[in-house]
Amino acid sequence: MKFFFCCTMISLVTAGILAGSADQVDAGQKDSPEPIEFKSVAFPTSAMDKRSILASDEVTVDGKTQAIGYNTILRSGDTIGSDVFGLLVDENGKPVLNKDGSRHISNDNDFSSLLPIGNKLFMVSHFESRPGAMYLTELEQNKADGKLEAVSTKSIDFSSFGGLWVPCAGSVTPWGTHLGSEEYPTNARVMEQASSMDEIEDYDKPMARYFNLDPYAKSTTVDDFRGVFKAYRYGYPVEVTVSADGNASVQKHFAMGRVAVELAYVMPDNRTAYISDDGTNVGFFMFVADRAKDLSSGTLYGAKWNQIHDAHGGYAELDWVNLGHADDDTIQKAIEGGTAFSDIFKVSTPKDDGSCEQGFTSIRTTTGHECLQVQPGMESIASRLETRRYAAMKGATTEFRKEEGITYDEDNRKLYVAMSQVAKGMEDGGKHDKGGPNHIRLPKNKCGVVYGLDIRPDVTIGSDFVAANMYGVVAGTMHKYPRDGDFADNSCDVNAIANPDNITYMTGHDTLIIGEDTGSGHQNDAIWAFKTKTGKLTRIQTTPYGSETTSPYFYPDINGYAYLMSVVQHPYGESDGDKLRDSAAAKAYTGYIGPLPAMN
Repeated sequence: MKFFFCCTMISLVTAGILAGSADQVDAGQKDSPEPIEFKSVAFPTSAMDKRSILASDEVTVDGKTQAIGYNTILRSGDTIGSDVFGLLVDENGKPVLNKDGSRHISNDNDFSSLLPIGNKLFMVSHFESRPGAMYLTELEQNKADGKLEAVSTKSIDFSSFGGLWVPCAGSVTPWGTHLGSEEYPTNARVMEQASSMDEIEDYDKPMARYFNLDPYAKSTTVDDFRGVFKAYRYGYPVEVTVSADGNASVQKHFAMGRVAVELAYVMPDNRTAYISDDGTNVGFFMFVADRAKDLSSGTLYGAKWNQIHDAHGGYAELDWVNLGHADDDTIQKAIEGGTAFSDIFKVSTPKDDGSCEQGFTSIRTTTGHECLQVQPGMESIASRLETRRYAAMKGATTEFRKEEGITYDEDNRKLYVAMSQVAKGMEDGGKHDKGGPNHIRLPKNKCGVVYGLDIRPDVTIGSDFVAANMYGVVAGTMHKYPRDGDFADNSCDVNAIANPDNITYMTGHDTLIIGEDTGSGHQNDAIWAFKTKTGKLTRIQTTPYGSETTSPYFYPDINGYAYLMSVVQHPYGESDGDKLRDSAAAKAYTGYIGPLPAMN
């Protein structure tokens, strides 16, 4: 279903917002009172500030100002009782070991949710590792000031699903469950065809440790590895339900499809979910469940970008390509039954001109240019185990680049999606378009864009929450600074966003929170508060060298207090490792900005 409406007004408004940096946009806005206003944080220039977490120390809500700050709940490696937060464990609950025999404690916490259950408050945290990990932490909330303290923590068991793989971002469902993810699943075609361990990607090998197999031992064969590592087990949204007695039950939602899931986000109807796909030449997906509050079965759709213009991040109307219906149980049975890539597809070698022999479909995805044909009767399995490839074959767009966070603006019925970079497949032409339809044809912006998508009812799809279009709302700006200046190590304007990643919307307050995952764009990653109507941009947090801002997620009212969760992932781990002076400084931080007054 294609939606038509006039885009001229949107384009003009978007252009005005996209044009400004933080300093430029702030000008002229100070006379207008804001329902929420964070005190801004300066961009770090001193060595001390670049090693610190800097956060807004004041917030004004409805005219009342109060002190806030960054509050740490836990750091990786902290011991609470007998459990170690972030310790990776195997299928038997024993510590996973590094090559040197030490226990592997992950500094890659990517998302932590807050879940009020009964009269208790829990936090579910997942760690972006191989194997992945999730921890369930009970929190105590100080009634006097709202501050949170961990009182217990324990690992969540995923052995019934063969473990957890690279959980990235996440969300909280409207019914109060933790909805995690599994990013960058392995290429099952390569896995099936490998004849030795040398042909197995180094990225994949650490997962063998979950099954007590040493992937680096000379005696380990590729058959040993394939015997424990089933590629199609990983790459799905993951739901965790916590009970009032502090127990967690888990479910992988195979019916929602297998991609490099950054996160899945469920809309207020409790049925429609959007799924972002991280990487190069990826897709954008929508799942409509059969039943409210039940993601175990439904129909999956892939977005097709129909470009109208390329200004200000571009503007497109969206078609939604039906990829078919499926349920968790059927897809899981196919996985555990040993379904391989060759059971799903026939393969032909692409021609030099980018075409395929008759009967095969030419596609371009993360795995490159391929000519594929679905094996008879395998359409439903293909749609869920090879979602991106199948979507491309059906005509959906697989040219997006570094597709990250998703959030919903209930005030204006608008979805936001962060694109960390506009590059490669999103540009016009080049090797990342060879063999594909070249739907997206935009100027390169390595600093990224946050897109807006207007939500409309769709009778054919059967949802009131279908995205009609996609257009740039706020963008980073490439900038070259003098080598001898304070901002020499930044390639994006320091007064604008760089490589937007996880995002959250503060309902009722016209405020989009944007977290960054940037290397050379900004030397120190930041979190921003962006006023969606005026374009005002305020920096509210910066993080130490080499870290990523993850898990910004807004909770408007938990027992009379609001919280903006914020995780500082892998300090010194992505860049500037030479500046690490003390190994303890590399431990990740799990915490929040606040506490804020309740904002229902």
